[in-house]
Amino acid sequence: MNADSTAAVKKTSAKSGAAKKSITYAEAGVDISAADRSKHRIKMLARKTFNKQVLSEIGGFGGLFGLDLEKYPNPVLVSSCDGVGTKLKVAFELGIHHTVGQDLVNHCVNDIAVQGATPLFFLDYLATGKLENSIVETVVQGLSDACRANGCALIGGETAQMPGFYSDGEYDLAGTIIGAVSRDRIITGDAIQVGDILIGLPSNGLHTNGYSLARKLLFDVAKYGPDQYVNELKDKTGAALMRVHRSYLAIIKKLTQADVVSGMAHITGGGITENLPRIIPKGMGAQVDLASWSVPPLFEHLQKLGNVEQDEMFRAFNMGIGLVVVVPAEKVKKAKAILNRANERHHIIGRIVRGERKVSYN
Repeated sequence: MNADSTAAVKKTSAKSGAAKKSITYAEAGVDISAADRSKHRIKMLARKTFNKQVLSEIGGFGGLFGLDLEKYPNPVLVSSCDGVGTKLKVAFELGIHHTVGQDLVNHCVNDIAVQGATPLFFLDYLATGKLENSIVETVVQGLSDACRANGCALIGGETAQMPGFYSDGEYDLAGTIIGAVSRDRIITGDAIQVGDILIGLPSNGLHTNGYSLARKLLFDVAKYGPDQYVNELKDKTGAALMRVHRSYLAIIKKLTQADVVSGMAHITGGGITENLPRIIPKGMGAQVDLASWSVPPLFEHLQKLGNVEQDEMFRAFNMGIGLVVVVPAEKVKKAKAILNRANERHHIIGRIVRGERKVSYN
C-alpha cells in the first residue's frame, strides 16, 4: 500500500470514529440512577418491619433470617408465592398504588396461615417498563405496612426495569412469603371427618381474584367508569373493586390455639368450588347451603350483568366468603364463642359428607 492509500484509510477511520456515539443504558430505557435514588427510601420502609431475627440489610445478594428454634423446636418451613393479578389494572386507572402491596402480603399470609404457619419474612418482585420512583415507593409502603400488621419482615425483593415489556404507567407485582410451624401443629385437613361443620368468614369483596371477568362485566359490558357511582353496588365501581384483600391471620391464630380446627381453606382463585376440596380427605365431600349467607351486592350485580351461571360464579369469585374453617361438630360452640369475642362475623355454611372430593350446593 502506498503512502496516499494509507493516508486515505486513516482519514476514513477518523471520520467513522467521529460519527460514533456512546449509547447508555438509560437511552435503552433502564435508568440505574433513578433506581439508586429510590433505594434509600425503600430500605427505610423495609427496615421498619425488621425484628431481631433479620440478620441482613436490604441490598445484599440474599436476605438473612435466623429461625428461633426455641419457638419452633421441630420447625417446618411453609412457603407461598402469588401475585395481585389484573386488579392492578384498576389500580392504574385510579392511581391507587398503596393498597396493592397490602393485597399481596395479606393473600400470601392467608395461604400459609391456613396450614398453621406463622409468617416470618416476605420478598417482593415489582417489574415495570419505566421506573417511577413515587409509585414504587408507594407500593413498597403498602408492603411494609402489611408486613408489620402481620408480624413478618420485608427482607428483600427485586425492582426490574423492562422497557418495551410493559405499557407506560403499568407494572406487575408478585411476592413470596416464608413462615414456620412446629411439625406437630401443621394443619393439612387430614383430621377432617364426616359431620364436621363448615364456618365461613366474610371477604372484603373480590380480594385478588376474578378481576378479568369483573372488569369485562363492569367496564366493557356495563360501560361504567371507575369513578362512577353504581346504585346496585352502593359504591363507586373502582372503590368496590379496590377493597383490600383481608388478612385472617389474627382470627386463625385464636382458633388454632384453641384447638378447634380440623382444616382451613383460603378462598382464592377457583372460589369455594375448587379451594375447599384441596383440604378434604379422600372419600369425603362438602355440602354448602347457599341460603346460609347473603351474597354481597357486588357479586349479585356481576352475575346479572353477564347472565353468569351459578357454577361459573362460584369458580371465579369467593362470593363473599374469604375463609372456610372446618370444625368438629362437638367444638362448634367453642369456635363460635371465640369468633364472637373477636367480633368476627361468621356463618355456618355447610358440613362434610361422604362422597366424592367436591363441593355440592343446595
